[in-house]
Amino acid sequence: MYLLAFETSCDDTSIAIFCDGKLIAMKTRSQIREHNETKWVVPEVAARLHANNIFGVLEEVLWEAKISLREIDVIACTQSPGLMPSLLVGMSVAKTLAKTLSKPYLAIDHIEAHMFANYIGRETSDIPFPSVCLTVSGGHNELYLWKSMFEREKIGETLDDSAGEAFDKVAKMMGLEYPGGPIIGKLAGEYAGEFRGIFPKVLLDKNSHDFSFSGLKSAVKREVDKRMMNSPSLNENDIREIAFEFEQTVVNILSHKLFHAAEMHNISSLVLAGWVSANDRLRETIEQLAKEKKYHFLAPISKIYSQDNAAMVGILAHHRYMKSS
Repeated sequence: MYLLAFETSCDDTSIAIFCDGKLIAMKTRSQIREHNETKWVVPEVAARLHANNIFGVLEEVLWEAKISLREIDVIACTQSPGLMPSLLVGMSVAKTLAKTLSKPYLAIDHIEAHMFANYIGRETSDIPFPSVCLTVSGGHNELYLWKSMFEREKIGETLDDSAGEAFDKVAKMMGLEYPGGPIIGKLAGEYAGEFRGIFPKVLLDKNSHDFSFSGLKSAVKREVDKRMMNSPSLNENDIREIAFEFEQTVVNILSHKLFHAAEMHNISSLVLAGWVSANDRLRETIEQLAKEKKYHFLAPISKIYSQDNAAMVGILAHHRYMKSS
């Protein structure tokens, strides 16, 4: 069975093909260069770029898989959440193909797909249930009780900015490139000093699973402004230190919430999902704490699957289709 999956929820045009549940081809066209001009994703610009790119990406992925559209058995596409203009491009193409080819169409939840990215390259038995899953990306930041493959309960969410959004905004404050996560991670890794905790570790109520990053973002802005009072720009050491302090504070908040939720619900299995799960410091911190506390821990096997990608859409669609067949 061949399954064709589309992902256009934000600024990457990604299409993947699966054969009997195995990923055999994926192509992704990035928009980073275009969005660097604004340091942010402008929805209308992203949608136009998706429309320009999607058929070229489709042709490339079919060529890589060495199959034709007529051989496709099932078509799936991200439906929500995401930037609506971008989502509509992918859904319009996917639904049109499904109708033209008389094939089943599956609408996929973006966040659930990020969670299912942990199944890529693994067996279904590799994720023990129940688990606590931290999903953290540019537009979302939640904690879920993942009770079984298709049963999840949201137990925490961001009350304002997501961690990924905070990374982008802090990078913009310092005049860095978009997206902010990778460049802040790189600069933080170059800082040689010790962690001083110059930014607040916002945890809200001690028993709350919710997140808030707006206060942290504001604290960074005050620190940037303070260091620029007598200078037109930040020096390289200032940039590295702020990146390091900010990243470590975010990691401390996310890991604290994840382990606290696991303890409160008496669950020993932890899962990380979303593009911030590609952050080396976050993954290494949670992995080390999990070993010390004897928790089972999983994250996507490759950073490619942490980012927005069609493989995560396809793996979820495969399991949903097999369940309903």
